[in-house]
Amino acid sequence: MLTPESAAVVRATLPAVGGALDEITARFYRTMFSEHPDLLDGMFNRGNQASGDQRRALAGSIAGFARALLADPDARPDALLSRIAHKHAALGVTEDQYTVVHKYLFRAIGDVLGDAVTPDVAAAWDEVYWLMAGALIAREARLYQEAEVDPRRPWRQWTVVERREETNDVVSFLLRPSDGEPVPPARAGQYVSVRVRMPDGVHQIRQYSLSNAPGEQTRRITVKRVEAVAEAPEGEVSNHLHGSVRTGDELTLSAPFGDVVLDDTDTPLLLISAGIGCTPMTGMLAHLADTGATRPVRVLHTDRSPADHALRAETHRLVSQLPNARARYWYERDAADEPGARTGLMDLAAPDLPENADVYLCGPVPFMRAVRSQLLRAGIPARHIRYEVFGPDLWLAHAED
Repeated sequence: MLTPESAAVVRATLPAVGGALDEITARFYRTMFSEHPDLLDGMFNRGNQASGDQRRALAGSIAGFARALLADPDARPDALLSRIAHKHAALGVTEDQYTVVHKYLFRAIGDVLGDAVTPDVAAAWDEVYWLMAGALIAREARLYQEAEVDPRRPWRQWTVVERREETNDVVSFLLRPSDGEPVPPARAGQYVSVRVRMPDGVHQIRQYSLSNAPGEQTRRITVKRVEAVAEAPEGEVSNHLHGSVRTGDELTLSAPFGDVVLDDTDTPLLLISAGIGCTPMTGMLAHLADTGATRPVRVLHTDRSPADHALRAETHRLVSQLPNARARYWYERDAADEPGARTGLMDLAAPDLPENADVYLCGPVPFMRAVRSQLLRAGIPARHIRYEVFGPDLWLAHAED
């Protein structure tokens, strides 16, 4: 609970602090990494640092949490905290690291805002920080306990038993535990972190959806090659996997995490994706087929062309196994190569959307924003629309309810 005194101070200073958060977080990361360069080795993604996405996501989450506390001091923004906690658990974040972050974040606040940070202002925002950190620490502890993971040793070796080329720039890796022990449980829609040692010796981490059924005794990830540029090398892990990993090699994976998971109900289901965003949807379809689900399912996907549509044949097969499932595709070109497909952007006015559907989105954020707007206009409640973002979530703290 945020005290009334602190709430008054936070409300008065939120415009100034919020307006400076981008500068604050930039200084925070710069100072922290200069004194703790080890954090860039296997914890923070340097591509997201270079692009600025990480600091913008941090700024948005702090401001979003503060606004939520002011709106209801006794409540917590569950969606925001759940998303962050799952991402942290997939990275092996530990409780002591919150103290490190606090040190450098509040130093940056003082450096940027100067004399405006009076003792009362510092104390009020300190309260906000530790309310958020405490909530995340508790959630992450539960996630580690449920996954039977020691956050000090969150990684496990897996052997590539098959490498399959899906398209010209997408490859799937089928994996089994190298130690021969059982595959840990997962839920349809979850992801794993993959930790790789880059050619310069620095470890980097990237999350990938599980693209097969969670009940199988293997894990499968499906990876798209990404054109990386020097100033924002966000594709370096994916490109390393494409260029270097073959059958028989080992990969280092986390346990499965992620809060955008398929609920086992009879509610009509809409699975909407673009590009490589099809991967969690394929995992969900595989789970539905494995469990003999009879709920109505509509699969909607858009891509550059049928040849670029990863897991297209598998999607056809899974849809055909489900008695009440249908699929529709949109392509930028060559739509005639896929019977029934349409050319152009996805238009949700075309198919009849099922009433009271649960909706799952995955794809580039601009695509998901556009589709979400169409869904809201079609009368689907916002609470029924769930989405997955890989990398810093620049949307959640600002998304409309």
